[in-house]
Amino acid sequence: MTADRSPTGRQMPIELILLRQAASYLSIPVWLADEDGDLVFYNEPAEASLGRRYEEEGALAASELAETFQTRAEDGSNVLAEDLPINIALNQRRPDHKTLRVRGMDGDWRVLEVTAFPIEGQAGRHLGAVVFFWEVDR
Repeated sequence: MTADRSPTGRQMPIELILLRQAASYLSIPVWLADEDGDLVFYNEPAEASLGRRYEEEGALAASELAETFQTRAEDGSNVLAEDLPINIALNQRRPDHKTLRVRGMDGDWRVLEVTAFPIEGQAGRHLGAVVFFWEVDR
């Protein structure tokens, strides 16, 4: 899979390609999703929290994400998929923030502060979402 294609092989919009480039320079963990919710990139600072290097895992289809990353509320209770910040940004096209427990690809659970924003292109074209997150000690 090339860097400018989604997990389904579809060409990514230039805006997502540029955001991917910008995210590679940031020191905060960043995750990019396309309009279908496919994970198209996460940067190096995100690798420790997600439990695997991006070069080893690559892009993931939305259908694989719930299986790959188990997510709970901060207190350990279940959280509905539609209530996750990424899905609120994608489906309701508004920012959202929550504290979540996430099990990474290495099997370790971490408490993360998660903030997601929708990505809109010209003329209101919905392109996906960007997620910023960071580990917290609880």
